[in-house]
Amino acid sequence: MDSSVPKLDSLRSHPQHQTQLGQMCGSGELFRHRYQIVRTLGRGGFGVTYLAKDVVLPSEPFCVIKMLCPKVSNPIVLQRACQRFEREAKILSQLGSHAQIPRLLDYFQMDGEFYLVQEYVRGRTLAKEIKTKGPMTELEVKHVLRELLPVLNYIHQNQVIHRDIKPPNIIRCQDDGRLVLIDFGAVKEQFVQVNEATHKGSTTHFVGTLGFAPPEQLALRATFASDIFALGVTCLYLLTGKPPMEFSYDSTTGEVCWQDHVTVSEHFGKILDKMLRVSMPERYQSADEILRMLNLEPYWGKLADCMNIQPRLTELPDEAELLARNGYLPPIVRAAIAIRRWRARMQLKERRQLEQQLEQEPVDPDPKLIVS
Repeated sequence: MDSSVPKLDSLRSHPQHQTQLGQMCGSGELFRHRYQIVRTLGRGGFGVTYLAKDVVLPSEPFCVIKMLCPKVSNPIVLQRACQRFEREAKILSQLGSHAQIPRLLDYFQMDGEFYLVQEYVRGRTLAKEIKTKGPMTELEVKHVLRELLPVLNYIHQNQVIHRDIKPPNIIRCQDDGRLVLIDFGAVKEQFVQVNEATHKGSTTHFVGTLGFAPPEQLALRATFASDIFALGVTCLYLLTGKPPMEFSYDSTTGEVCWQDHVTVSEHFGKILDKMLRVSMPERYQSADEILRMLNLEPYWGKLADCMNIQPRLTELPDEAELLARNGYLPPIVRAAIAIRRWRARMQLKERRQLEQQLEQEPVDPDPKLIVS
């Protein structure tokens, strides 16, 4: 039996603040002869997060140490967890090259626990920002989306699902105001899979937060679209200041009934609706899709005018009048009529512009009358 297993069981039988790092808080003692533990930042079902100083470096910068405790006692399963931890930590290290993702500074295993050392981002979470200042406007939420969607796209391109997007996991950096996405669930997901392999039949463990996680994630089948749903719920929180559990749900479809809590533009409302679809195929499948829809908004009115497929019957072309008298026009006919009318309007507009331009231009003398 692995000598680290009794220690694991011993640690879990005590409150989390009784861990080795918890006992080091404020003592001045160094962890691994390098890290001075300052205080506890948070606790969860997978471990504890601490704020520490790296005293080996000249400036003694702050860093974050995450201690992850897989709930296993089988040495073979624990070894499998070690291998998965190594693989997932390397992925997080690659993601850390992005300016809006904390850099992974170190990772190691010690006495049956797994540790991640990450860059400390000084700032406030969006959750604290809302509690202090109140809900955001639609314009402010759109700015948040425009800043986070490229990061989400970068993560998904690297085949990583965040799994826990929510306001407490988005920090506005104090130095330059950029939004930083923290607390990836990739490593935690691996520990859940280890637990499921050890305790067959268990379906209660998942990585994420109730209310923010979509149905497929609760069933341990997270996809890239799961992050999009969580980002949509995050938008609702930013707009209303209400946690997801305070919203009602349609008893038939399961859709979130958010429209009674906040008023947004029609275009943005359609974007939120599609982000929050319970049915995964009906949801946006990529962050790029949402970004394109946001960027189209300034031109949406013009596009709607161009693609108007509801012509007045009194102006229908001759070839459609017969169908109109019967009370029905097939969609393809309506679309064709609308396109023809749009083209006619554009041609008339161009002709008028050309006529105005010719009227304003001075008349050149007849070149035959010019004497050299």
